[in-house]
Amino acid sequence: MCSRTGVFVGNLVFTALCMSAFPFFLAVGGAAWHDGADWGWAVAGLGAVGTAVIPVMAATSTRQEFPRITRSDRAKSGVFYGDDTFVMWASRSEQGPAGARLVRADVLEASFVRYSPDDEARFTTHFGNYAPAEFMPEIRLRLRVYAAEGPERAAGRGAFEITGEWRVPPLCLSAITAGRLAVLVDPVAQVGPVGPEGPGTVTVLWQRSTLLAGTRTCRVIDLEGRRTEVTRRPGRQLEQMRISRAVGGVEMIGDTIDLRRLDAETAARYGALADRARVCPEDRAPVTEPGEEARLLVDQLPGEQAGFGAVGRRWSRRGGHLVRARFLEMRGTTTFQVHGPVLDTVLRIRPADGTPAFDAARRLTVPMDYLAVLHHTKEVVLCVSPNGRSYVVDWHRTSLLAGLTTARVIAQDGREFSLPARCEALWPLMNLLASHGLSNPAPVLDLRRRCMGAVAGAVMEVVRDRGLAPTDHRA
Repeated sequence: MCSRTGVFVGNLVFTALCMSAFPFFLAVGGAAWHDGADWGWAVAGLGAVGTAVIPVMAATSTRQEFPRITRSDRAKSGVFYGDDTFVMWASRSEQGPAGARLVRADVLEASFVRYSPDDEARFTTHFGNYAPAEFMPEIRLRLRVYAAEGPERAAGRGAFEITGEWRVPPLCLSAITAGRLAVLVDPVAQVGPVGPEGPGTVTVLWQRSTLLAGTRTCRVIDLEGRRTEVTRRPGRQLEQMRISRAVGGVEMIGDTIDLRRLDAETAARYGALADRARVCPEDRAPVTEPGEEARLLVDQLPGEQAGFGAVGRRWSRRGGHLVRARFLEMRGTTTFQVHGPVLDTVLRIRPADGTPAFDAARRLTVPMDYLAVLHHTKEVVLCVSPNGRSYVVDWHRTSLLAGLTTARVIAQDGREFSLPARCEALWPLMNLLASHGLSNPAPVLDLRRRCMGAVAGAVMEVVRDRGLAPTDHRA
């Protein structure tokens, strides 16, 4: 990872080259003014203003590009969420035909088609509450759509399969990996005979699909003030979505629907749904539906290479260390970057010294491959400065901790140990390397390297404590 100083110097040089005319105007105008020309002061003033803007623009672009969190980013007001909360504000979904039926669809297969943004600039800003098509990867999906509910669905009746290509908002990629989507089926726009052979137009509601997938948390407060957890209850959530669609939208405050804020008729419909759920409670759906390996797209999506991370020896010797944080909120913006969308985020940071956790609000570029597994984890790895005053998001370590790549440890005798995705051993191994000032940018930790001799024993102890068996018994 480049240092902030390195990024700033690079941006300063780039900005100075792009605005090199202003220092030239300053020099020419100053010389002319010195010689008594009346127009010299105007040209010199223009050059001075433009020259002064160069470091300001470099500093602004550095803050946008370099993911550092300081005390100024601490959340000072607003909604403070619980540790198990995740709120997402994505772009609007298509509304679909008025007569379409809202149903569930399972993703059977997913394959990457293309992602080729027209603008290769580092940051591109659009206007309007939508995600431009060029910044949405195109994914080919094979869906099983359940046009019926209840006993008919259990018997396999009223379901059909459809294959097509969709532009997927990056914030909603985890719904594909989880395997549950909310879709609209238009029974009028038939493409063939009525039935499974002619399902009609299928519109995916991407924002609502993240609710159905369990990426976003969902709670309901009833008229008596009781709070009910609805996350990963797809049956009840679908019914709630149908009520919301019928009445023209129900506001979610953070991750919560408060029936006390709704009109009496809508609140009564939600209350009746809650009563049925209490009589016949719905089991929580799995974090991901079976067959995730056929839907996992992280190898083809843009992002940062996963690894145990680079370490600056000076940073390590002076007391720099790693901490974990958790995303509480992600909010889409109108700015996009090739590797991922630029989001307004809220993170809960837990300092390693045991001091109380605090929330930080920071605009960050979040890689697309990380967004694809957001239903599994919201955690992120931060590098803490030696003085403890600033934190830098380390996407390489975050990607490895999120399970985007399988990590491996090669022992000194040649045995290989595979660490499962999101294995508990990853975090102590990262901290062990960081505390000894050892860089290992790759996801493979080879203890046969000479520089790893000082930590080889401790690494193997961590591996044994987690009960990991070797996958390669070479002598």
